[in-house]
Amino acid sequence: MALAARAHGGILSLADATAHDLLSEPREIGVLHGDIHHDNILWFGNRGWLAIDPKGLLGERGFDFANLFCNPDPRTATAPGRFARQVGVIANAARLDRTRLLQWILTWAGLSSAWLLNEGVSAELPLKIAELALAELSYGTAIA
Repeated sequence: MALAARAHGGILSLADATAHDLLSEPREIGVLHGDIHHDNILWFGNRGWLAIDPKGLLGERGFDFANLFCNPDPRTATAPGRFARQVGVIANAARLDRTRLLQWILTWAGLSSAWLLNEGVSAELPLKIAELALAELSYGTAIA
């Protein structure tokens, strides 16, 4: 992400700085899926809902929730009011600090944007999600 932050600046620089802050003081370390989103949680009948395609990372558990915000599709992910509601629901249900969750969302969206920009693909959706996370952080609505 650092290369994309240097090349594009703006919100990618903020996402990169936020990533460094989060990684310098990790909390609640555990095994992570690493790519949890709507397409990687499937119904397996008698076995129930299972997460597929794990990346097997070790890190702060809040990281695994961040990718959910760019899914399931751009229209849904950016529907008016959805982002703030979803942050509240996930922070409450997962017992996560709302501010830290927003920081992970900003970081994840920045990383996703960097990957897409590197591939020469539109990063419109993750950049929009990064902006929504930053707005929640900036306006002080991120109070836990």
